Amino acid sequence: MRRALPYLAAVLATVLLAGTSSWGGDDAVAGDFLDGRQLRLMAPAAPGGGWDQTSREMQTALRDMVGRTEVYNVAGAGGTIGLSQFERYHGDATQLMVMGFVMLGAIESNDSPVTLAETTPIARLTTDYEVIVVPAKSSVRGLPDLVERMRRNLGSVSFAGGSAGGAEQILTGLIADAIGEDPAGVNYVAHSGGGEALATLLSGRATAGLSGVSELEGQIKAGTVRPLAVSSTERLPSLPGVPTLKEAGVDVELANWRGVVAPAGIRPADERALEDLMVRMTQSAAWRETLQRRGWGDATLTGPAFDGFLGEEQKTVQDVLVKMGLA
Repeated sequence: MRRALPYLAAVLATVLLAGTSSWGGDDAVAGDFLDGRQLRLMAPAAPGGGWDQTSREMQTALRDMVGRTEVYNVAGAGGTIGLSQFERYHGDATQLMVMGFVMLGAIESNDSPVTLAETTPIARLTTDYEVIVVPAKSSVRGLPDLVERMRRNLGSVSFAGGSAGGAEQILTGLIADAIGEDPAGVNYVAHSGGGEALATLLSGRATAGLSGVSELEGQIKAGTVRPLAVSSTERLPSLPGVPTLKEAGVDVELANWRGVVAPAGIRPADERALEDLMVRMTQSAAWRETLQRRGWGDATLTGPAFDGFLGEEQKTVQDVLVKMGLA
């Protein structure tokens, strides 16, 4: 029930915001809020990844509401380099940065001097679950087989995934903890992007790989890799034949959510306007088409509910990374 509360709150927040919009129409959006200025979206990662995809889908969905927006990339260190640069936009409500679960881990593992306390949380937007895969010809036949190998010799099972302290590494720590092994002993090979992690896996230098379902779905359908389990609470429509971790005997679930923040110091009226804009965007036909095409889940959450959710997630991430010796 505790984990379900943020999602129940998301529904309530969306309904309330939709019914109390402070704008009379699209012209009011551009005129009253941006006042002729352009909205800018930072993707704090290299092109092609989940944050970049989210930024560019937002750009499309927002076009009819605010006109043309600018998307730019600042890559490195799990988003913390972008976060450190974003801090300079203090008080500027025309700036938004895409972020998510991965950034929480990167802030902890990189001991980032700039944290999300130097931003204004605006909205959670989507969820994208993790999938564990092995090469198509791997001798690992299923998740129980992988778990058995971890129990026999944890260090001999290597995992290829994204940045250190990110969703993939946190998931490996949660799995180790759930099967009674020391999370600090997990053999995790970090990469700056999903493409590099996939190359490591296919070269035979890793036992298994982890990434977002949306990023590996093409490889799964092509038969390059074979999925063992997904980190969702239920089986996913895009991968109906793949069991959840819980179904496969590991009591773990993890949602790699994504959202947006504005700089610290913006006016309360601008904060409400940005929240309202994000809700309107998530209700648009363009965004609904994006969710279906990308296989993302709708996780719209704003206001105090999003603030509370962030606090809970930060505690969860910190606890796991401490066990893994990364924070």
